Amino acid sequence: MTNQISAIHLTRQGQPASTSDFFPSLSSPSPTRESLLEETPPPPGPEHAAQAGVEEEELADELACSDDDSSSITGTSSGGCITLPSCLPVITGRRSLLPMTVTIEEPMSLEPGDSQEEQPALVPSLFPRIPPTLYFSTANEKVELLPAEQRRLLKWKMSTVTPNIVKQTIGRSHFRVTKKSHDWLGCWGHHMKSPGFKALGEHQKLNHFPGTFQIGRKDRLWRNLSKMQVRFGKQEFSFFPQTFVLPQDIKLLRKAWEEGGAKQKWIIKPPASARGIGIQVIHKWSQMPRKRPLLVQKYLDKPYLISGNKFDLRLYVYVTSYNPLRVYMFSDGLVRFASCKYSSSMKTLSNKFMHLTNYSVNKKNSEYQTNSDYKACQGHKWALKALWQYLGSKGVNTTLIWEKIKDIVIKTIIASEPYVNSLMKLHVRTPYSCHELFGFDILLDENLKPWILEVNISPSLHSNTGLDVSIKGQMIKDLLNLAGFRIPSREDVVTPCSSASSSTSSLCAGNGERPKVDLSADEKVKRAFYLKQGEANRDLMHTVLDVLTPEEIRVLAESEDELNRRGEFERVFPSPSSSRYLRFFECPRYLNILLDEWEQKYWNNRAKCISLLRPLCQQGVHLGTSDPAHMWCKYSSSSRFEHNRQDVVSPSRARVVVSHQLWSQRNSSIDEDHQQCLDHQQCLGPASPTACCPSSRPNSDDLIS
Repeated sequence: MTNQISAIHLTRQGQPASTSDFFPSLSSPSPTRESLLEETPPPPGPEHAAQAGVEEEELADELACSDDDSSSITGTSSGGCITLPSCLPVITGRRSLLPMTVTIEEPMSLEPGDSQEEQPALVPSLFPRIPPTLYFSTANEKVELLPAEQRRLLKWKMSTVTPNIVKQTIGRSHFRVTKKSHDWLGCWGHHMKSPGFKALGEHQKLNHFPGTFQIGRKDRLWRNLSKMQVRFGKQEFSFFPQTFVLPQDIKLLRKAWEEGGAKQKWIIKPPASARGIGIQVIHKWSQMPRKRPLLVQKYLDKPYLISGNKFDLRLYVYVTSYNPLRVYMFSDGLVRFASCKYSSSMKTLSNKFMHLTNYSVNKKNSEYQTNSDYKACQGHKWALKALWQYLGSKGVNTTLIWEKIKDIVIKTIIASEPYVNSLMKLHVRTPYSCHELFGFDILLDENLKPWILEVNISPSLHSNTGLDVSIKGQMIKDLLNLAGFRIPSREDVVTPCSSASSSTSSLCAGNGERPKVDLSADEKVKRAFYLKQGEANRDLMHTVLDVLTPEEIRVLAESEDELNRRGEFERVFPSPSSSRYLRFFECPRYLNILLDEWEQKYWNNRAKCISLLRPLCQQGVHLGTSDPAHMWCKYSSSSRFEHNRQDVVSPSRARVVVSHQLWSQRNSSIDEDHQQCLDHQQCLGPASPTACCPSSRPNSDDLIS
């Protein structure tokens, strides 16, 4: 399809368990409301590096700051001028010398006379004996106060890069700032070097995973996508332009340059920058910088235009877990226009207002037109939903574009998966402690084919217009609800997280019911058995749900609860069609297979799968059990196994059962050394000895984790 859309004018804007099962004191009278969080101004220099989100930033100082009492902050939800305590910690660990006075911008302020609907402070689980999660709201809602005993545990670690929109959202849920290193529940801060994640307690959540710089740095992103392209072909990985990383690829670039002819255009980018800094479009070899690392790409010089202007899409992608992988995409986003009409003339290549779509660049143009109406197709920034409506009115199949973009997102996240899971195993105590928001930048060419431009691991959440607030406010609210923050047990936070006493899981809050931390031998045997078969044996893979072990029930219940809290996010992996992506994983993961089979079976009947899990959770099976019905080896070798399936098992499925029995009987007492051997062999597969763990030799439990 060529770009034949008539131009429009870019004009100026004119039944679950009760929460009282876990917190009996919730029925007690609530004390007075606690104040909201204050704004911390960013440091004058390195703030743009934090927004770039492309380098691993050190957070160790912040995690190890002074153990003073948490701050009580005054302010109101409607904004105003407040004074900050001078000892509020910043990301570097240094303290301000003087009190600071700043102004809070409060999004979506209510008009006088408007009433705010009060929401419960806790979201109950869909399942019995699983604790509730904290509720977060937008500005048109207020959140009820928890009793003082629970509210004292709601503490947030402030960072110099914590956006206003995040501060205001957590403030409405009555969090307070803390300066201690061990008692906070959440932090929205810099990325940090991987060993720094060891300091995270099991009750704490940081908004990053270790290793995501593998797609957050431009050079690493293209290296990893190029590897995927070599391995799986251009038909699957044709969504990024030809790319070279200098100085390593200088000879390959020179060859491609000479073969491309005189009219070719290239775009050069620093590998770890943001906001359009250092980006140039060139067409002569003499224009190539020589003395610094660079990313050099074929310039996509035939973009899709609206009113003659080039634009790109900023999409918000949220990953709650890497093992199993769970990826969500927010339904809305931003459309960012260049502020000068596009021309392909070589004479215009130096005009950044024409060729770059970064807001940080174009806002400096006197012709830049703002837009505060998230429904309007006007100005140089639109809501994504407004773009879909506009394109749809022109007969464009926007659903097909969205599906292609989801394909790009899933494959790109999978490209980072082996690195992240390897570092998670080395440095993070529990998967609960990490979650991450990514900003994907996508360009549509003249045929409406989406291309990935870059991935931001600290996307800007600056909200200075009604359009930004409307989109980002809802997105952050839904993200924090998806994250599943839980009130920890008192013993988790009274002792520094480095203490052995805090090594227990906080996934079940303070109710005294905690899931097992380690897999049982039975669960290890089951995982090794199914992974050893590979994807070729689909009949056998369908039997993975026949006997659900305690850990599997916990994972499935967690996944269903999370899906129920998704708000305006869409889960794109796992999904009913996620099977086709399993082959792209460098090392197969059992839990990805489990959730894939679960989705295929129940995606169109969530009520059925929830009703299946509820009685199991009521019995506490997810907390650990010795019931043979939930022990894979014992149940499969009993007479009940075939009796319960003889009416529904096909001949090929019956052979699977026999194979299953023999294998499980032979391996039911498998020792740890044998398990490590199985894991190592399966993890290696046909690839190289370091295929599973790019940075090191595979860990012994890669297969069964």
